[in-house]
Amino acid sequence: MGERMRKEWPGDLDPKLNYSKGQKPLHEYLRDNARMNPEKVAIIWYGREITYKELDDLSEGFATYLSKSGVKKGENVALFLSNSPQYFIAHYGIQKIGAVVGPCSPLFKEWELEYQLNDMQAKVIVAVDSVYDVIAKVQSKTKIEQIILTSYSDFLPEKPTLNVPEEFSQPKPVISGVRDMLTVIKSVEALNSVVEIDMEDVSLLIYTSGTTGKPKGAMLTYKNTLFKAAAVSQSSSIMAEDVLLTVVPLYHIAGMLLGVNCPIYANASIVLLYRFDPIAVLQAIDLYKCTWWYSVAPMNIAVMQVKNAGVYDFSSLKTCRATSFGITLNQEIAQKWAEFTGGCGLCEGAYGLSETHTADTFMPSKAVKWGTQGIPNYETKIKIIDPETGKERPSGEMGEIVISNPGVFKGYWNKPEETTQTLSNGWVNTGDMGILDEDNYLTFCGRFKEMIKVSGYSVFPEEVEAMLIRYEGIVQVAVTGISDAQKGEVVKVYVVVKPDQRANITAEKIIEWAKQKMAPYKVPRLVEFRESLPATGAGKVLRRLLKDE
Repeated sequence: MGERMRKEWPGDLDPKLNYSKGQKPLHEYLRDNARMNPEKVAIIWYGREITYKELDDLSEGFATYLSKSGVKKGENVALFLSNSPQYFIAHYGIQKIGAVVGPCSPLFKEWELEYQLNDMQAKVIVAVDSVYDVIAKVQSKTKIEQIILTSYSDFLPEKPTLNVPEEFSQPKPVISGVRDMLTVIKSVEALNSVVEIDMEDVSLLIYTSGTTGKPKGAMLTYKNTLFKAAAVSQSSSIMAEDVLLTVVPLYHIAGMLLGVNCPIYANASIVLLYRFDPIAVLQAIDLYKCTWWYSVAPMNIAVMQVKNAGVYDFSSLKTCRATSFGITLNQEIAQKWAEFTGGCGLCEGAYGLSETHTADTFMPSKAVKWGTQGIPNYETKIKIIDPETGKERPSGEMGEIVISNPGVFKGYWNKPEETTQTLSNGWVNTGDMGILDEDNYLTFCGRFKEMIKVSGYSVFPEEVEAMLIRYEGIVQVAVTGISDAQKGEVVKVYVVVKPDQRANITAEKIIEWAKQKMAPYKVPRLVEFRESLPATGAGKVLRRLLKDE
């Protein structure tokens, strides 16, 4: 199960990974679920119930439309959506015709979106209507030919059962020159798309830092996706009778795995929330008898702090897997959660990265070891190596984490050199530091790479620097991350300005400018002015020296 075999595989789990419906794309699992259990509820969206048949039919209609409008197998289609039923419809509709899903963060501002659309060479974008202005500003600078819009309110019931986000009450805008998602689905006669798909074909292009530099598109295959859905469903005991509460962003690799793929693989039901709202979480667990929740630790704290939370019934909730972002999940928090919920287990979710479709480890529910990220998941090998020599280090010694399993990506889109730096003979050099103990539990210790994690969001120094250098008067800039008790890390920038601009440029002005130009989690928290920045002889800024200071 791992490069070092654990003393014993958890006794409550089958030591062999089994694929419940065979090794085929997950959209075929969706089709099977719709055929075998057509009236079973797949998604509950603020009270609106969408059955497996309806979800399959809608994604089939969208697949048919895309195909008729000229989208070919292997082409990248951008998704500019947050949590919604439409995300599922688009995701599986795109993959049903062999095209590639390319998620873009809905928090992106124009420069960020322009970069990713151009890098993935997308001709079609599926987006929520509230971000149309961002698309309109960059469309002429990209290859986008077709914009398909939708509204988060399109699937809301007349009488919602959960707290509805205020932004859903905004009237639906009338925009010319674009297509409406539900309208185009209704405009075609849905056909089961017959596209020959190899499990090694790319199905997902998820953007990540790799080890250094600007965001890169990690190419994940149908096989990668199915393997991780099967492995996580089996190791985390996600079953058909489960009702999963989905709150974390679906466009993140962890949210996609646990919020989109695992429930469909397991033929489970999903209570889907647009974003985290502690009241809505309490309502959902009580009303829909949720059994399984993937959260981040601050969410659990916030739920427990809700006034009169005790009036809600938590007896259905059996499992909660969480990730430590901002707040470290420990035994004390888990004990409080168990008392608060009447016995629900809470433990660390997993360690993983986009290049492996995440969840390379899992925490055995009956053998929790606090402070670690658990043991290698099914068919996963993990080694700790000396980053300089590549030699494997023994148990208890820190080094670079390297991983091999059937979830490992094919490489970075159009970046062969960066692929070679990260991927070698099926092993991913993560750039992360870690320790494996004698029982094969992994402890994540920090990052070799310079990526910054702000509340779980990845921030790439070179990308933020490329935007800040456009500020009039700045001649040199460097970005690093600094520790923060609430967010894990925040962005700090070091700037050198033109001598004649020193009196006009302030930290406050730079931060306010950044708020208008980039996603909130990338906005600098601190600005430090310097006369010069440390650099190599070739002129490359040495962020490491700044961070060490």
